[in-house]
Formats: sequence, structure tokens, C-alpha cells
Amino acid sequence: MTETRRLSLERIARAATVIDPVFLNSPQYPVTSSSQQLDCRLVVKVETLNPIRSFKGRGADYLVASLHGRPHLVCATAGNFGQGMAYAARKRRLSLTVFTARNANPLKVERMRALGADVRFGEDVDAAHLAARAFAAEHRAQLVEDGRDPAIAEGAGTIGLELLRWPDPFDAILVPLGDGAMLAGVARWVKAHHPATHMIGVCVTGAPAMERSWRSGRVQEVQGTGTIADGIAARKPFPEALADITGLVDDILLVEDTTLLEAMRYAHQDFGVVLEPAGAAGLAAVLTYRKRFSGLLVGAILSGGNITVEQIQQWLTPP
Repeated sequence: MTETRRLSLERIARAATVIDPVFLNSPQYPVTSSSQQLDCRLVVKVETLNPIRSFKGRGADYLVASLHGRPHLVCATAGNFGQGMAYAARKRRLSLTVFTARNANPLKVERMRALGADVRFGEDVDAAHLAARAFAAEHRAQLVEDGRDPAIAEGAGTIGLELLRWPDPFDAILVPLGDGAMLAGVARWVKAHHPATHMIGVCVTGAPAMERSWRSGRVQEVQGTGTIADGIAARKPFPEALADITGLVDDILLVEDTTLLEAMRYAHQDFGVVLEPAGAAGLAAVLTYRKRFSGLLVGAILSGGNITVEQIQQWLTPP
């Protein structure tokens, strides 16, 4: 029986030919370190070496490239997706309004504005999402929702296509998990081409909504989030995103903020990559669950690196 899924393998393959090359073919290499912190054979895929310093450019660029006409676009974001949308909209000379939380990372806000977005604020992320929907209705703008629009996940799925070029099959691939678009797209491609690879999402204990939703089989909402990982601090996943990962994901692991910081310092000191907390989630899972991954070939997607100078001084200095 043929399984019907919302995300298309054909569109993921097409996305690899459409997305701006600055976001494609990111470095992936084995971590060779004298440190005893790792018991597995770890391959990292670094998604920070592009104009917006995160993987979000893939899905945003593919979605905007697929649009008809010249709509005014609007979205809500913690910051990285807004940068991806701003980059894609500017390239095509489209208007974009972005809503974000008042306490959003100032570096991300500055970068969205530098890329041409009209940035507006809500009291928190939930208020930003409500404001984006209201703006779209009032101004007849096209609302783009990360985690709900399939093209975003399909664009992110190109990461899976690239990972499977590795000469040996992965035992497991670890993916930071917030709204679910990246995990859905990567798992869709990987499970279709190498079903034995375990696809594992990584949430933070302070924002476990997607983990709880996946385990229960229905959307779960958490009343507020408490984590430094703003990029994966989802309070309530979209039903579409939960459906996209169901049946493709083998497990979802939780990590602590303290281990995110340990992983960020490890990446910076041992192989020279600056990560934001959400971007370090996969690496944090390797550090947290050493015995589980011992001896295995593990891929970890390092998904973003937007932190301020003050955060670098605070987070990357050894305790």
C-alpha cells in the first residue's frame, strides 16, 4: 500500500535546484577531537555559514520562489525564519512585514531590518503570531507560517538529501525540534531512502510541546516556555507539523539548557563553530545520551548561530 504524505519527495528534490545556492551544500564533516566527550563517530552539518547564519533560508527561499504573483508577505518569528523570509523577499523585491516578540534577540531584529523587512512587535511570541494573522486579514497580505506551509519543510528537506551523500549510512540523525519543519523535511527524505537510519528530534526541557504532542499523538500546549533556546521554544505545534513527523520519527529527546551551553562551548573550542542554543540541540543530545550513541555513526545538524556579542561573552566563556 502506498503511503500518502503531505510533503513530496519530488518537491524536495526540486527544491535542491531552486533554492539560492548560498544556502545549499553546507559543510558536513567528522568531528576529530582529542576530547573524551564523544563516544560516537560524529558528523556535523554546519548550517551557520550563510547570509542569515541558519538553515531557515532553505525553506523560506523555496516557499517564496514558489509563490504566484507579487503578494505582500507577513510572518511571525523568533528571528531566524524572519531573516530567511527577508532575504528571499528582498531578492524578489517583495514587501514583507515581520512580527516578533518584544524581547527578541536584538541581533536577529537588526538583521531582519537590514534585509528590508518591516519589523513589528508583540508582547511575546504568541502575541506576534496573533498580530501577524490580524495584519494578513486586514491588509490582504499572504500569511506564511513556519511549520504549517509544506514548502518550508520541503526546502529544509534538502538537508537530508545532502546528508545522505555521506559515504557510510548513518545510524542516527539528530535534528533540533521546534515547530517541526526541519525534522519533517529531513525525515521525509531520509526515511524514503534509508529507512534504517533513526530520525531523532531534540527538544529542550523548558519547551517540550512537540515532544509531548508526538508521544501522545495529539497536539499538546505548554503554558509558557523557560529556555534560552528561543529558536525551538514552541508552545503549541501546528497539527500539520505533528502529522508530518508522525510515522517518520523514531524518538524525540529532551536536553537541558546547561547542556546546550556545554555543547556551544564544545563546538566553539573543539571545531571552531559559533552556535546559538537552539542550533546546538543535536550536539547537546550526543553529550546527554553518550551511552545510547556509543560506537554509532551519528549526524548532528548545527542549525543556527545568531548570538550577540554579549551572549558570546556570557555563554562561550568556560565556567
